Amino acid sequence: MSSARPLSAPGHMQVDYEERVDFERLRQYRLGRARAALEGSECGAFLLFDFYNIRYTTQTWIGGALGDKMTRYALLTRTDEDPWLWDFGSAVRHHKLYSNWLPDENCLPGMLGMRGAVAPSAGLMESAVREIKGLLEDAGVAEMPVGMDIVEPPFLFEMQRQGLTVVDAQQLMLDAREIKSQDEITLLTQAAAMVDGVYQDIVEVLKPGIRENQIVALANKRLYEMGSDQVEAVNAISGERCNPHPHNFTDRLIRPGDQAFFDIIHSFNGYRTCYYRTFSVGSATQSQRDAYTKAHEWMMAAIDMIKPGVGTDQVAAVWPKAQDFGFDNEMAAFGLQFGHGLGLGLHERPIISRLNSMKEPIELKAGMVFALETYCPADDGFSAARLEEEVVVTPDGPRILTLFPSHELMVTNPY
Repeated sequence: MSSARPLSAPGHMQVDYEERVDFERLRQYRLGRARAALEGSECGAFLLFDFYNIRYTTQTWIGGALGDKMTRYALLTRTDEDPWLWDFGSAVRHHKLYSNWLPDENCLPGMLGMRGAVAPSAGLMESAVREIKGLLEDAGVAEMPVGMDIVEPPFLFEMQRQGLTVVDAQQLMLDAREIKSQDEITLLTQAAAMVDGVYQDIVEVLKPGIRENQIVALANKRLYEMGSDQVEAVNAISGERCNPHPHNFTDRLIRPGDQAFFDIIHSFNGYRTCYYRTFSVGSATQSQRDAYTKAHEWMMAAIDMIKPGVGTDQVAAVWPKAQDFGFDNEMAAFGLQFGHGLGLGLHERPIISRLNSMKEPIELKAGMVFALETYCPADDGFSAARLEEEVVVTPDGPRILTLFPSHELMVTNPY
C-alpha cells in the first residue's frame, strides 16, 4: 500500500492562498466526459432522467425531495453547444439567476406527472415529447437513436409513438462517470473526512442505554452541521440484530457487551460516502474479536490487490465464498463481501462481488474510486463484524479515504 500522505480534505471554503476544488474545471470535466460518451455511441442525443446524470451534465441540483419523482430531465445533443434542462417550477428561474454556465433559453419548466399522480391522458408527456422531438430536429439528430437512462413506461411508449428510437444510455453514462477527476477526488475525500469526525462522536456516546435511532439522529445532526448536502442513510445495527445483517436501524436499546456497526451514507457537494465501522460496547468477547479479525483480514486482502490493470474478478476471489460464511449462494450473500463505485451516485462502477465479477470482470484503472465492504458473522450466532474502506486507485496502488481507525476492534467506554 502506498505510504504517501493522505489526500487533501481542505475544508468547505474557497480561499486565495490554497488550490482547492475548481468548480469550473469540475463542470467542464464532467460535461466533457458525457459528450465523449455520446460521440462514441450510436446516439444522436442523450435524454437523462437519472438525478446524478442530470447533475453530471448540467451541473444543477435542487435537492433530494424530487429525486425519485421523474419530473426533471436533461437533453444533450451532438450538435448543441450546451445541454437543455427541464426543471421543477421556480427552480428554472433560480437556474437563470445563478447557474450562469447554462444559457437562459436552455432552462425550461417541465412536469410529466409525478410518477403517474397526473395521468398520461392529461397530455403532459405527449407535449414534452413533441418539444424534445422538435429540438432533436433542430439539432439534425432526430433520425438517430435517443439514449435514455431511466424512464417511466408511458413516457417510453410516447417516445416510440412519436417515431423516436430509444436505446440504453445508462451504461454509457456510468462509463463516463467511472474515472474521477482531481476535483471529484477532493470532494470525495472531504465527504469521508466529515464521517471520520462523526465516528469520533459516536465512540464517545456509544454506551449502554443509548438507542440505535439516537445514534442515527446524532450522525444526521453532525453531518448537516459540517456542511453535508444530503444524508442519504445511516444504518445502526447492534446486539442480536448484527446477524443476519438487516441494513437498517431501529429504536433498540444498546446493551453491555453488544457488538454494533454503523454505515454512514451522505454527500458533500454531491459526492458520497459509504463508510462502515464496527465497535464493541464496554467489553468484547473472543467470538466478537475473532469475527472482527477475519473481516479485517478479508478487507486487507482486497486492498492489497488494488492497482491499475487488476481485474475485479481477482479482487473478488480473495473474499470467501457465500457458503464459507453461512449462505446458500452468492445472490443470497450479495452486498456482504462487496465493492461499489462512489461518486455522485452511491453505486457506480465498478461493482465487485463473486456474483457478477467472475462472469464479467472489469479492469481497474487509475482514477476509479470505490468502497470495499466485508462482513463476518461471529460463532456466537448473533454478533458480527462489518468494515468498509473507500479507495482511490492510483498508478502506485490504493489510497485510502476513510481514516477512522479500523486495524483492530475498538471497545467503546470500556468497563
